[in-house]
Amino acid sequence: MNGESGRHACEFQLLRYVPDAVRNEYVHIGVILREQDSREPAQVRFTRDWRRVRCLDPDADTALLEGMESELRRRFQEEPRGSLMRLLDESLSLSIQMTTPKAYLAESLPAGMEELMRLYVEAPPREKMPRLSGRAAIQAKMRGEFERVGVWEFLRKRIAASEYTRPGDPLRIDAGYRPNGVIRMFHAVSLEPGVEMAKVLAFSAAGLRAGVERVEKAQLELTALIEPAASVGATDVEPERLALYRFGVETMEEHQIRVLTTSDLGRVADTARRELRV
Repeated sequence: MNGESGRHACEFQLLRYVPDAVRNEYVHIGVILREQDSREPAQVRFTRDWRRVRCLDPDADTALLEGMESELRRRFQEEPRGSLMRLLDESLSLSIQMTTPKAYLAESLPAGMEELMRLYVEAPPREKMPRLSGRAAIQAKMRGEFERVGVWEFLRKRIAASEYTRPGDPLRIDAGYRPNGVIRMFHAVSLEPGVEMAKVLAFSAAGLRAGVERVEKAQLELTALIEPAASVGATDVEPERLALYRFGVETMEEHQIRVLTTSDLGRVADTARRELRV
């Protein structure tokens, strides 16, 4: 309802990432906002910058946290008048806590969400945060480009290789989708620290490909997304690093893995948008 000020009477709750319940250290990662006495579903938004989370917990599974946002949004759409507590209990992990509801007057729900995210979740501009690097940087660019074209929520995330290889396989592919008779999977492979990630993906490629054909009755196109050579110092000035970089690329290509750099992500995302018809 609108008050005399023309603002909407709302209530909001903050979502906290709490990796260790005993220590009770936390980082705000998201906001839930809904208008009082409205039949519209609650709005939810998570941070797009996971550096604070990684500072608190270097092993945080940010892909899983991102998946929770999509799951919550879906549940709110399906049950706009359902019990918020029940929906959250069913959708959130033990590492996520929710604050008690607080009243809030918003000019509109989108404007209110922007303000609450700025006040409680996003890092202030003056706060110095560590630069994303390695796989985290590639994953962030991947998500950013897929979000730009509006397909991120339609992709499968953290695809368990064990679905296609054998139980116990720990590999999880970052994202993928199936446009027609082919399944496209994308995995961030940083060559900054060395070629170990490239060798792991190359080792897994044949088993993944055979498993996808067996389980999904489809062909697999597996793409490794890497940094441009110059961004990791792989130039003629550093011949050893350049040789290592080339070895990583060639190792994956020898196992029929398509290798693209983050510079190609815009084109990859545009293709996904066309194929998914978003």
